[in-house]
Amino acid sequence: MSTAQQDPTPDSGTDMELYDLRIHVDRIEGRSVCGMMVDDYIDIVRSNEMRLPEGKHFCMYAFAAILPMLSAKQRDLPADDWMNKDSLVACPDPEERLIMRIERTGKCQLRSEDLT
Repeated sequence: MSTAQQDPTPDSGTDMELYDLRIHVDRIEGRSVCGMMVDDYIDIVRSNEMRLPEGKHFCMYAFAAILPMLSAKQRDLPADDWMNKDSLVACPDPEERLIMRIERTGKCQLRSEDLT
């Protein structure tokens, strides 16, 4: 008979936890040539699923500017990490001066073996 202590909760099989994110247009200081408006958004859920509201779009170039930050924003970071403090990203189009904000909207439990 084993003397190892057993966890009373059933094993969910998850081994990682990531934040779901919402990237929304915070403000436009120029003119929107891509057709996006303040409060337009895209959600990133379950690590890699991109979801848009019905009938909406999100500019590919604006999304490309924010993409390098998403992986870090999905993870828990040390409190003094600059990524915890910076949430604003500018679209690369200088005429638009479109500013996006990254927000954490919840957490999801995942199994790394399902993702790699």
